[in-house]
Amino acid sequence: MGGGLVEVDVQTGQGNGKSATGNSILRSEAFKSKGQAAAVTKECELKSTKRPNGQIINVIDTPGLFSLFPSNESTIREILKCSHLAKEGIDAVLMVFSLRSRLTEEEKSVPFVLKTLFGDSIFDYLIVVFTNEDSLIDDNVTINEYLEGSPDFKEILAACNNRMVLFENRLRTSNRKKAKQVQKLLDLVEEVERKNNNKPFLFDLSHESMESEAVVDEKAKKIRAMKSNYTKQEMSNWKEEEVNSPLAKKVEKVIETTSLLEQKLNQEQNARLEAEKRANKLHEESSEEIKILKEKLERAQKELEKRDQGCIIL
Repeated sequence: MGGGLVEVDVQTGQGNGKSATGNSILRSEAFKSKGQAAAVTKECELKSTKRPNGQIINVIDTPGLFSLFPSNESTIREILKCSHLAKEGIDAVLMVFSLRSRLTEEEKSVPFVLKTLFGDSIFDYLIVVFTNEDSLIDDNVTINEYLEGSPDFKEILAACNNRMVLFENRLRTSNRKKAKQVQKLLDLVEEVERKNNNKPFLFDLSHESMESEAVVDEKAKKIRAMKSNYTKQEMSNWKEEEVNSPLAKKVEKVIETTSLLEQKLNQEQNARLEAEKRANKLHEESSEEIKILKEKLERAQKELEKRDQGCIIL
C-alpha cells in the first residue's frame, strides 16, 4: 500500500458514520464520531495503525463535503490540505453513505464535488462504503434489492466501477465481523492499486497552488453553481414527494370517498323525491276514484229507495 487511505465525508446533517468507519479501519477510537461529540470534523486529521502483518494503514478524516453548502472557502481549503498529509499520494478515496437514510440531492452531487476539487482522475480511486448494514437485516432485504430501488446509488456506484463494501460500526458488532469488513475494504484498495498500476492518486496542483485564493475561489464558484441547481431540483422533488406522499394520498382518498358519498346521497334524495311524487300522484288518483265510486254508490242507493217506494201490494 502506498501513501494511505483517505476517507471522504459524504454525510448529511444526521451523519453517515464517516469517522466511525475510520475508527473501524484503525481498530481504535482515533476520530471523534458523531455519536461521541456534537461537533463534526472541521480539520483534516491523519491517524495510522499497524496491522499484525506489519502493513501500515493511514487514514485521513476530512471535513464533511456538505460543510461546503453553501460553499465555504475555508472548508474547501481544509479538504485540499489533505494533499499535505498524503505527500506520496492517496491509494483510495472512500465515499461513505448510510443505509438508514434516503439519498439526498446533496449526496447525489458527491461525484461532481469530488471532480471539482480533485479532477477527473479521482474516479479511478473511489470506493463506496455503506454503513449501518444491520438496517438491511431489519428490513429483510439484500443490498442488491436495496440498490434496485435506488437508481441514484447505482449511478454513483457506476462512477467508481461498482466498488463497494458494507460496514457495521456499532459497539456490539463482533471483532470478527469488523475484521472481515476491514479486510474486504483492503482487498478493494488493492484492486484499485492494481488497476492504477500501483500509482497512488497525486494532486494535479502543487501545495501552494492548492491553497491559492484563485484556485479556491474557482472551485467554490463551481460548487455554488451546482448548489443552486440541486436546490431547484430538490424543491421540485419535494413538491412531487408532497403530492405523492402517503398523507397526500390519504387526503386524496378521503376527498374521493366524500365526493362519492355526496353523489350517492344526492341520488338517494332525488330517488326519494321521485317516490314521494309518485305516491302523491297515486294518492290523488285513488282519492278521485274513491270519490267517483262513492257518488255512484249514492246514486244507486237513491234509485233503490225510489223503486221501493213505487212498489204495489196486492
